[in-house]
Amino acid sequence: MIPEDARLLDRRRFLIGAGAVGAALPSLEAAEGAAADAKAKGTNTLDIPVELAVNGVVRRLRLDPRTTLLDALRDHLALTGSKKGCDHGQCGACTVLVDGANVLSCLTLAVAVRGAVTTIEGLASADSQLHPMQQAFIDHDAFQCGYCTPGQILSAVACVRRGEAGSEAAIREAMSGNLCRCAAYPHIVEAVVDAQTKMRAS
Repeated sequence: MIPEDARLLDRRRFLIGAGAVGAALPSLEAAEGAAADAKAKGTNTLDIPVELAVNGVVRRLRLDPRTTLLDALRDHLALTGSKKGCDHGQCGACTVLVDGANVLSCLTLAVAVRGAVTTIEGLASADSQLHPMQQAFIDHDAFQCGYCTPGQILSAVACVRRGEAGSEAAIREAMSGNLCRCAAYPHIVEAVVDAQTKMRAS
């Protein structure tokens, strides 16, 4: 048989717990209401301020901290040159440069980016003169459908800058993370070979 004082203690705990839950319900309902209002307005209560230096311009955004750099560029800055291919970092279509290094933007959180981002839109000079790599891709027909081309070009630029374009085999190895479903690989290698001499001269 349970002693009377133990039953009273259990009743007290139950009543205290029930009171706490009852007190919390209005605040939970308010939070749900605020989230619903934010969703209806197209905003997110999780959004935080994010500053990105893209193509020489500092852009200030409010983003969900889970937003990838690729989605920030495409959906928030309308820079759609970087393509969403596999969305798993396996095709290279989303490649951009961060402080000159090629980065898979679909695997990079926008909030984690600290360096200067260069997309295909920012590769040409201020007077719209094409970058030597862009021109070489045109001269050597190094693309067909063009979907992977922005990522290919930016990876090729990084490859040359790293000094990994000393031979065709080295170029193929350095560019192996960028897939071309049209199989324009021989022309891509030719373009990189051609562009590297012009890049070094400039």
